[in-house]
Amino acid sequence: MNNDLLYQLALTQVPHIGDVRAKTLIEAFGTAEAIFKAPKRKLALLEGIGEVAATTITNFDDFKSFEAEIAFIEKAHIQPLFITDAAYPQRLLNSYDAPPLLFYKGNADLNYNKMIGIVGTRSNSDYGKQICETLIQDLAAHEVCIISGLAFGIDTIAHKAALKNNLKTVGVLAHGLDKIYPAQNKNIAADMLMQGGLLTEFRSGTLPDRHNFPSRNRIVASLCDAIVVIESSEKGGSLITAELANGYNKDVFAFPGKVTDQRSAGCNYLIKQNKAALITNAQDIIDAMNWGKSVPKTTSQRSLFLDLTDDEQKIVTILNEVESIHIDQLYLKTGLSSSSVANALLMLEMQAVITSMPGKMYKLC
Repeated sequence: MNNDLLYQLALTQVPHIGDVRAKTLIEAFGTAEAIFKAPKRKLALLEGIGEVAATTITNFDDFKSFEAEIAFIEKAHIQPLFITDAAYPQRLLNSYDAPPLLFYKGNADLNYNKMIGIVGTRSNSDYGKQICETLIQDLAAHEVCIISGLAFGIDTIAHKAALKNNLKTVGVLAHGLDKIYPAQNKNIAADMLMQGGLLTEFRSGTLPDRHNFPSRNRIVASLCDAIVVIESSEKGGSLITAELANGYNKDVFAFPGKVTDQRSAGCNYLIKQNKAALITNAQDIIDAMNWGKSVPKTTSQRSLFLDLTDDEQKIVTILNEVESIHIDQLYLKTGLSSSSVANALLMLEMQAVITSMPGKMYKLC
């Protein structure tokens, strides 16, 4: 029996905990097992935990119920990803509500260099289909990993187009890995396991209930470098994803549509409210994200004369090897906390060592 996984599963099921409190507990104690073995008094003293949550943790004793889940995970060759694992999607760590445990099946690196989320309506038009397929075809040369939700409409079109253009594509699910919803996408899902993957925070047996989809959307939003909205009504789930992405400081792009077309009302709204940048083709995204062909730089002479901190030097060393880099990649490559990276970037800008660019990109001066 995998004791680490047993405690990790249990942590996700304890009443009154949730993702935010779980993250607080993990930061304090390091492992799920250590949380369950900690004294109640010590748990209760943690900011944001309190007496009620501490009591539910120390009183929890239903570990046996997770044995079947572990057996399923092992039999189905699923990779559980705890929030402290190196393979856990590092972009998610910058989200305050990152799920402590994910379940993954596939061969795509969830810390891939370039990741774009594509979302849109389930009832797309021919216009939306054409835009989505052309966008992904034109992104193919830049080796982008395509993220979506495996739903009908734009999601399915995006996954199919990625497979056709030999791009990795990952579907984020609103249910467990023991099923595929909608069932019509089983064949696509099977192909994605060979050229991408399927990711979820939900245990086996979890149904694709309505309330699971906003939760799924937050993972799509935080897993990517940017979100692209292709056709959406003003109350569509795609707008929820776009709003979440803005909250996570991600770049959001949207294709405009006719003002009389309800399937474009959401995109037009995002653009009008400055919640998404208007784009008309893949090059707009490539330019905004600074994903053009880069040429490695020689060591910056300017930095040799500065007294840099260890954190600042880590960032300069990384920037010496690339033309520019997104802030999420700096989090990933430095291994520093978001606050440490932000502070180091500020000091380097003040010293005129680096410069910030649109799309949360940075480069050496």
